Amino acid sequence: MTDVLAESTDSNAKAYSVSELAFALKRTLEDAYGFVRLRAELSKVTHHGNGHVYLTLKDERAAIDGVVWKGSVKNLSVRPEQGLEVIVTGKITTYPAGSRYQIVIETMEAAGVGALLAQLERLKARLQTEGLFETSRKRPLPAMPMVVGVITSPTGAVIRDILHRIRDRWPCRVIVWPCVVQGDAAAAQVSNAIQRFNAMAPDGPVPRPDVLIVARGGGSVEDLWAFNDEGLARVVAAGTIPLISAVGHETDTTLIDFVSDRRAPTPTAAAEMATPVLAELRAATLDLTSRLHRQGGRIVEDRRQRVANAKRALDRVRDLVEMAAQRFNLTASRLAAALNRNFAIHDTQLIRATSRLTPGLLQRPQQARAERLASVSPRLAAGLERNVAAHRTELSRAAARLVPTLLQRPQEQRAQVLARTSIRLQPALARGLERMTERLAYQAKLLAPLDPKAPPRRGFAKVIRADGSLALDGASLHSGEGVSLVFADTTREATIDGTPTAAPEPPPAPARPARAPKPPATPSAQGDLF
Repeated sequence: MTDVLAESTDSNAKAYSVSELAFALKRTLEDAYGFVRLRAELSKVTHHGNGHVYLTLKDERAAIDGVVWKGSVKNLSVRPEQGLEVIVTGKITTYPAGSRYQIVIETMEAAGVGALLAQLERLKARLQTEGLFETSRKRPLPAMPMVVGVITSPTGAVIRDILHRIRDRWPCRVIVWPCVVQGDAAAAQVSNAIQRFNAMAPDGPVPRPDVLIVARGGGSVEDLWAFNDEGLARVVAAGTIPLISAVGHETDTTLIDFVSDRRAPTPTAAAEMATPVLAELRAATLDLTSRLHRQGGRIVEDRRQRVANAKRALDRVRDLVEMAAQRFNLTASRLAAALNRNFAIHDTQLIRATSRLTPGLLQRPQQARAERLASVSPRLAAGLERNVAAHRTELSRAAARLVPTLLQRPQEQRAQVLARTSIRLQPALARGLERMTERLAYQAKLLAPLDPKAPPRRGFAKVIRADGSLALDGASLHSGEGVSLVFADTTREATIDGTPTAAPEPPPAPARPARAPKPPATPSAQGDLF
């Protein structure tokens, strides 16, 4: 950069382009500030659709633009949000197209507990607006789970307390998914464990848990911060197995406490929520059994009393049967007379109907149809003969019009047209070919002078550099540079701006009757050229 400024004072120095100056500044700035650590507040945060994040870092007196490339976004400790105070590391660079400098951010972390809590409150408000904290979406816990899934660290005291409490209350199968519960990898491992538990098949080799417990001991806000991850909260909300959150002590609150189906103040309390007390269930079963026996005895005694009352009421069974037999006898005596009367009525109706059914009723319609058929038959034969005669006449007329000349005439006309076209086609093709040949020869004459590989004409020469390239203008040649002059008949070597030498006498030109010979070139002209 100093060289550029020094050369700018010389009027004969080379003028740099804007791009050269901009990229020289970019390299100088990146070399001097290749690693920078800043503490600032975020503003104008824009999450672009291609995955990049554009933002502005500012304090009370200055601001600087920043960018987080898509590949670095997933490595950030916090999500960039408006108003968040952070500490970032990266390098300073420039944007040549706009003459601006900016910082390319590689890492980002919250500046303090206050900033973390502020970010947590904003995230909590957003998830609550989406309905993830609604009581209606929380699932009830099973009354008597057969399998309990526990997600926690396998080396801490938490897992021992949970196993001991479940063993005392409700002996059942416990499946422990070990994972870290603190640090950057904790949220991802807990999310993976919840998803894997929910993906288990009910009839698989490993039984699917009826309830899940996410447990961790107490700690500071930073120690429990992994359970405030947005991705973990959404995984908990999307699960299908009821989940109990037991993170920290009773005074500790994390984001998954609001999303989970139940929150326990301690891991031991979570084990008590997930399982019933077997002794209490046994006592309740014995109490229900004794109550069932007492109730059954009362029901049997009541049924016995009702049977005794019915027995007293059935002493008059003979009287009831005698009354029914009397009604039956009266009905049977009237039934025979009613049947005789019904038979007589139907016999009379049958006689009346048979008197009207005579053979003449059936023969009369048959005779009418036979007479009608006999009258129609003569007319049908005559009609058929007339129809055949009419169609025969039409067929004769059509056959008279169909002569071979009707088909031959169009073919002869097309043959004549084809013969006339063939006679005109040959001369037309010859004339077209002749015009194309003349046009091709004319184009070849136009291209001949433009061929760089063709030998130069008399009076002209090609200037060839030492590297074999063709010199197109005199400004590109440097003093002292050796070149080759290619003439139509020979090639000569020369040096640009070299010492002029006396030109040899040209041979005498042959005498021409119509034109005098041209004078030879002077040495001064050659010195100016080279």
